[in-house]
Amino acid sequence: ILLYNATPRHRDNFIKLADQGFFNDLLFHRVINGFMIQGGDPNSRNAAQSTPLGSGGPGYQIPAEFVDSLIHVKGALAAARTGDQVNPQKESSGSQFYIVHGRPVNAQLIEQTEAQKNMHYTPDQKKQYEELGGAPFLDREYTVFGKVIKGLDVIDKIAAVQTEAGNRPRQDVKMKIKVIK
Repeated sequence: ILLYNATPRHRDNFIKLADQGFFNDLLFHRVINGFMIQGGDPNSRNAAQSTPLGSGGPGYQIPAEFVDSLIHVKGALAAARTGDQVNPQKESSGSQFYIVHGRPVNAQLIEQTEAQKNMHYTPDQKKQYEELGGAPFLDREYTVFGKVIKGLDVIDKIAAVQTEAGNRPRQDVKMKIKVIK
């Protein structure tokens, strides 16, 4: 995964947590095929299958860093967050993230998204969405701060696992994150 310099707070926080080993052995606790795989909840470490997950974090949030050039195409790394009702500033979780698996995106969906959000994608962004797929409805809602540059097939494999209530995988899918500089 390549982390973006355009989102320095998210980049630096992710590197800090990874360097501390924070993410190691945490679960991808929420997996929705055709949408995303989510992890980073510290409560997921050694959690029993019946344990509800998705509300844990390091005790802080990160201010949103929306950058129009960073979009939710397949492989995008973005910060999870609580909903608008309790988080109108759209601040990000201090540790929870997701990687977009996404669905096919056609020109009509792109045009609808542009109209709904009063925004315009560049020709290159439209091409990325049409070729890779993604989740454009998340743009300007969640901070994208990186992208998978090698291993999109791993996302496909994780997205395809069988899940139970709460979209939790039946068998634990653990992560190990190491920063390479």
